[in-house]
Amino acid sequence: MPILIFFLVHWFLSLFCQTFFLHRYASHKMFTTSKGWERFFYFLTFITQGSSFLNPRAYAIMHRMHHAYSDTEKDPHSPHFFKDVWSMTIQTKNLYVAYVKHKIEPEDAFKGNYPEWPLIDKIGDSWITRILFGLGYVAFYIAFAPSLWWFLLLPVQFFMGPVQGAIVNWCGHKYGYSNFDNGDHSKNTTPFDFFLLGELFQNNHHKSPNSPKFAKRWFEFDPTYPVMLVFNKLGIIKLRRVPVK
Repeated sequence: MPILIFFLVHWFLSLFCQTFFLHRYASHKMFTTSKGWERFFYFLTFITQGSSFLNPRAYAIMHRMHHAYSDTEKDPHSPHFFKDVWSMTIQTKNLYVAYVKHKIEPEDAFKGNYPEWPLIDKIGDSWITRILFGLGYVAFYIAFAPSLWWFLLLPVQFFMGPVQGAIVNWCGHKYGYSNFDNGDHSKNTTPFDFFLLGELFQNNHHKSPNSPKFAKRWFEFDPTYPVMLVFNKLGIIKLRRVPVK
């Protein structure tokens, strides 16, 4: 069915760009790559996230803050200081916008070493661009949705990036099991994290924040890591650290 295929392709491409480019590259620099490939993945992130494009600089700053202050009052999105996921998301959005608009400056420890492309950032953050992407999604649904019920998926597509981030930030610090005592509430929500491409191995990730492989135990699987190994083999990226297991 076209609508379901469109939704799933959008979900996983947007999510891959978030975990591979925004998280593992922009925030943690788990690998290096050429300027050309960096621009390719930057543009791919813009296209696949569409109406919910997330600025790599702001994303990296906030994620570094999250690691430094995990589950404390200075954590930009710990679920343990909010009554529900909505209030956490609004707080995260407000801080994100402040960094995008340069209304506040981050601590020196969180600055620099992230990709920047001012032209794409300006286009991607424009309300005109976001509305045009949204209208494109609506047009696709009008053309292919077999019933009005399918239109209930549209809000998720409008806010795809933030929705995925909210699931990870909320569930990854509230529900699941822990392999390590990290001094916070980080959890591995599920040992088979296909739906979030490895992002819900938060406990493992907080234990080894610079490791590109989020799965640690034999029964855990991080779907993004094998893709990174292929990219490494092809010379598209160069992993800074390849885990033994």
